[in-house]
Amino acid sequence: MILASSINMMLRDGEYEDLDDICAAFDCDRPEIEAKLASVGLSYDASLNKVR
Repeated sequence: MILASSINMMLRDGEYEDLDDICAAFDCDRPEIEAKLASVGLSYDASLNKVR
């Protein structure tokens, strides 16, 4: 999924600290992003700071 790959790339490259940072930068709703990830069996893991 492109969304998960993009989020992980931005986190890995240090562009953003966490998912909240990404959502603020792109003016998007975190619950909506998490729902889209969940619809394909993925979730944001804050302890690892990545989508899995």
